[in-house]
Amino acid sequence: MKRGFNYKKSVQALNYLAQQFGGSLNKMKALKLIWLADRLHVRRYGRSITGDVYFAMPFGPVPSTTRDLVNSYQSLNEIEAQYGSQYIANIEDKYTFISLNEPNLKVFSKTDIEVIDEIVKKFGQLKEFELSDFSHIFPEWTRYESELKAKNSSRFEIDYHDFFVNVKDETNTFIDSKENLEITKGLMFDNY
Repeated sequence: MKRGFNYKKSVQALNYLAQQFGGSLNKMKALKLIWLADRLHVRRYGRSITGDVYFAMPFGPVPSTTRDLVNSYQSLNEIEAQYGSQYIANIEDKYTFISLNEPNLKVFSKTDIEVIDEIVKKFGQLKEFELSDFSHIFPEWTRYESELKAKNSSRFEIDYHDFFVNVKDETNTFIDSKENLEITKGLMFDNY
């Protein structure tokens, strides 16, 4: 599988989400919505929207570099940091970020926007800790639950294969036929 983090898509996903919630958004909520969007897009279309590397952490799956973008971490390269600073910024409340400019939706495919909008419609009403709790039913987190609770490490890299495991909840968003999942899994892993 070829993964390549797309900082423009990550910044614009954060920005687009903040715009949909009135111009500011809780960071953890944004990261959980991006995870859900990436998970759904992978299952439907065989590729991630952001191309980010995911880690299971105590509060659930986290897109690693997108987290760095929203937190203005020093680990970003100058280009990523400069691009991000044009669109999003932290405010005095360290848990919230704001949108600075209209999102550049040209970085997204039609399916990227479709999936992000679907995730917001289905899960956007949940608060950050509700999304965190919800994320704890997914295999990409439960696989590491005991290790995280034992504090053997603060994070474990997630295998994208876990995104293809069906998970039942009241929305049935992550339930697909085995045949469809085999096709998209092939797109994700075999054709790169």
